[in-house]
Amino acid sequence: MDDFTSALYLGFCNPASQVPPWQQLTTGVPAALKEPFINQWVADQVAKMQGLERGVISPSSLHLFWDIFGQAGENTIILADDKLYAVARWGLERAVARGARVINFKHQNLEDLTLKLRQYVPKKASLLVVTDGWCPHCGKPAPLPDYLSLTRKYKGLLLIDDTQALGVLGAEPKQALPGGKGGGGLLLWYNIKGEDIITICSLAKGLGVPLSVLSGSRQQIEKFKNESETRVHSSPVSAAHVQAACLALAVNKKRGNLLRLKLFKNVKLFRESLARFGIATQGSFFPVQTLKLPVSTNPYTLYQQLLSLNIRALLLEPHLGKKPEISFCLTALHTPEQIRRTAACINEANRKCERNLQSHVQPFTRMPSGLFM
Repeated sequence: MDDFTSALYLGFCNPASQVPPWQQLTTGVPAALKEPFINQWVADQVAKMQGLERGVISPSSLHLFWDIFGQAGENTIILADDKLYAVARWGLERAVARGARVINFKHQNLEDLTLKLRQYVPKKASLLVVTDGWCPHCGKPAPLPDYLSLTRKYKGLLLIDDTQALGVLGAEPKQALPGGKGGGGLLLWYNIKGEDIITICSLAKGLGVPLSVLSGSRQQIEKFKNESETRVHSSPVSAAHVQAACLALAVNKKRGNLLRLKLFKNVKLFRESLARFGIATQGSFFPVQTLKLPVSTNPYTLYQQLLSLNIRALLLEPHLGKKPEISFCLTALHTPEQIRRTAACINEANRKCERNLQSHVQPFTRMPSGLFM
């Protein structure tokens, strides 16, 4: 089975044989009381990758969103992209419970954000604009420089979930390496910086380590740590995860740019191989590629056809349209042979669907994960 469901874009598996050893898995002490030096070192390294000053480590992005939105008060107005990743939306529910006002603006829509700012944000309000960095469904980044410029007019903060881009995108993008180098994410890709920017990044995708880091100015991070509740009431990041992060950061520094080049070559080959069959994808140079299906094509049927051909893709809930989408996660580990074979199988499955068009579309069953099966 050729699998295109893994978001380990650079192929970082961090095998146990290579992860540095640790003396004990956990301290049993809340991070707010005592935290190993190596935890802060990892957080600061991730922050510096992005051009930011300071970081704080956490077991998951949910912990960070829970805290940062829990610190919002009644005078806080949060403008959030209406297609924000689910984990961030869960955090927003807590902000509402704390008395903050949450207003959605249309997905990656600068004009609507501008309108909502004028309409809802008084000059004396505490403003937080929240967005995902790269949208894998749309295959494009949020217009972060424009968002930042607008946010600064209201003396607010811009909070970016840059999980998708961390490890994949970086500084100085060029035609040969459209994602840039270093893996520092969209801030470096766009070449933007400032003390009014905060990022939340899970390392689970680009670096293959299921932990998260909040990055920003020293003042912002210290304020967060002083008011954090999860650092008091939940377990800190385990030593195993921290040591895996150390390994991933070292490999990224040594071989990351070569892996990114391999990854972008794989994406290019995938798109070109499908184009030969007249099949287009959405996703630009990013490793998540979504098939552009004809209106008449039943995604569920096509997905089942692909499984029968030993191709596993992602069947995702509708994003901006009305039908589920079929996406493929490319990684640096995929071989050219796998990619060419997959393109041929997609074409074969698509042709079978065209020959067997049914007037009755099979129902889509939503799984708790948000996938459709």
